[in-house]
Parts: sequence; C-alpha cells; structure tokens
Amino acid sequence: MDLLNNKNLKKKTDGFTILSGDSTDGHGGYGAGTLNLDNVTPVFVSPDDEEVKVDLGALHARSAVEKRIKFLKEKDKVPNGKLYWLVWVTILSKEGKPYYGGVAGCEMLVDLEIRRGYKSMPEHVNKMDKSLKGKIVVDDMEKKSRVLLAEFLKNHNEDMWNHSEEELHEALSRD
Repeated sequence: MDLLNNKNLKKKTDGFTILSGDSTDGHGGYGAGTLNLDNVTPVFVSPDDEEVKVDLGALHARSAVEKRIKFLKEKDKVPNGKLYWLVWVTILSKEGKPYYGGVAGCEMLVDLEIRRGYKSMPEHVNKMDKSLKGKIVVDDMEKKSRVLLAEFLKNHNEDMWNHSEEELHEALSRD
C-alpha cells in the first residue's frame, strides 16, 4: 500500500484533534481547550546535595539537570546515577488565598560522567496532571527529599504553606 499517494493524503481527519475545541469560558476562540501551566512550577530536589531549586526549563524537559543527557527508559542502565526528584507544584486558591494545592514528585537518575539518565516520561506527564488536579503524590520520595521539599515550600512562602491542606503537611513529614 502506498501511503503517500494522493488518495491517502486527502483522507479526512475530522474525528482527530490534538487540542479539544471545547472552551471553558464559552468564547471557543484562540486557546480554547489548551492546558494552562501558569500555576504549576517544576521544583528539583537533590537529596545528595541537600539542594532544592526551581527550574522552569523542566516544563519543556530543558532543565539544567536534563541538558546534554540522553534519557533511557531502563533504570538499571544508569547504575551510578545521581538521584533527583522533579516535583510539580501547583498553586491553587481557596477563600481568595493561594496555597500549595497539588504536589507530585517524579524520580530522575542522572550520571553526568556518561551523560545518561533515567526518567519515565509517562510518569512525569501523569504526575504533572495529578498536581494540576490538586493531588498530593509524594509517597515515592524518600524522607530526606520530602523534608527538604517541605522546608523549601515553607521558606518560599510561609502564608501559602500555612494555608495549604493538612494532607500536604502530613505527606511531607511522614516516615
């Protein structure tokens, strides 16, 4: 079968859209059905360095940690990888006050010496989605990383931390 002949090129594709045409505000114009990432922030936790920092490049897989690294799907192919947690933090609002509403951590291993790393793209996408939906998903993270993240969030904005759900405080302090 010739996939490039004119007959196959002219097939209708009305049933397939990458972005939905449904709008939440009724205008149906530019941007309708798009995913708004304005309230999500990628935060990197490095338990080995005891460092936590924001890197907006992670929204497009272009963070400082990810640059010049070839990522593999198999964790065992990066045996000497340094552990990082990419944590998607979503700011939500209740009673007119912002708070840390969604927090979800994704594991990454990076070996700078061989320029190889491990990450699961489906996991990263699913965890970002959960964060955007206001879920707290940090059970995979080890205690040290959760404590570092909690300290970072408190220091970044204590009011948002205090206004956050008790579920977040408990999840980040759990043994």
